[in-house]
Amino acid sequence: MATVELKDVRKTYSGGIEAVKGVSIAIPDGKMCVLVGPSGCGKSTLLRMVAGLEAITSGTVMIGDTVVNAMGPAERDIAMVFQNYALYPHMKVYDNMAYGLRNRGMPKDEIDRRVREAAATLGLAELLERRPRELSGGQRQRVAMGRAIVRSPKAFLFDEPLSNLDAKLRGQMRIEIKNLQRSLGVTSVYVTHDQVEAMTLADVLVVMNQGIAEQIDTPMAVYEKPASIFVAGFIGSPAMNLLKAEAAEPGRGLRLAGGGLIKPRDMAMPEAGRAVLLGVRPEHLTLVSDRNNADIELKVTAVETLGADTLAHGHPADATRPGGELIARLPGGTHVSEGDVLPLAIDAGMAHLFDTDTGRRI
Repeated sequence: MATVELKDVRKTYSGGIEAVKGVSIAIPDGKMCVLVGPSGCGKSTLLRMVAGLEAITSGTVMIGDTVVNAMGPAERDIAMVFQNYALYPHMKVYDNMAYGLRNRGMPKDEIDRRVREAAATLGLAELLERRPRELSGGQRQRVAMGRAIVRSPKAFLFDEPLSNLDAKLRGQMRIEIKNLQRSLGVTSVYVTHDQVEAMTLADVLVVMNQGIAEQIDTPMAVYEKPASIFVAGFIGSPAMNLLKAEAAEPGRGLRLAGGGLIKPRDMAMPEAGRAVLLGVRPEHLTLVSDRNNADIELKVTAVETLGADTLAHGHPADATRPGGELIARLPGGTHVSEGDVLPLAIDAGMAHLFDTDTGRRI
């Protein structure tokens, strides 16, 4: 087991293309760090630099107390789990899991002990004589994880391991990976574009955007206090509502770009005339019975009935033109129709203001 630390790590390809722009992350021993972001944000490149599969342009990668920049992948004592499983099709499950240990020259009885222990942990004990083609996608992923576990590495690296699975199986495997990582206590770095995986698995969540770590924190801290417009829009489903506004005269709240005036209660306001984005998550809008208690009114243009929740889509009702899309997450069974005007209160403690020029949280 070991800590993993990145210090100002950068990757520049030929032609001056910067894929990673000075990322620093400290991952405590035994914790799971999840790198999340859209395609092309640099998260997989960062993982490959930790693995030694990609050369570092500048900066430092440390595993434990050792700087590993100049070490090859085999010297770093890490194990990587890929999205395509990378199993040998002609080998049985047992031999796939034992292959790396045999290459190290480990005694046969020690190999057998490690493989059978890992197989029992992963529910593969009855499948050791099967070949990959005889397994389901979830079982193949377990074999790939078992091959990593038997090596007892200092760190696990996961490169979107669940992306080839269907939605239901992904949900099951998320829980299995989380429980397994906790029980083994192995420091892990996990790459995904799926924010549900990120929120579920992470002890340390890193939101990547265009080669930059926009925010590094616990999942709930990222969710509750996003550091930028990008993080606010990327983390959360549905995404956070972001409405163009400017601070009105003192005591009058915010004026939306479309003309509506709203007064989030108890929220500190910037100086009058300053352009801002008001951020509020759909679940932090509450339907109220008295319009006098409303912070904003939603003109409904579409309704999604999801069972436990009802999503009302629309725009601010009192704007002379739409001031931005607005989504409210209401309790299941709420009767809402297109064309309704819903009086909504904003949970001021969970509302956010962002600077329109820098994109950063105010």
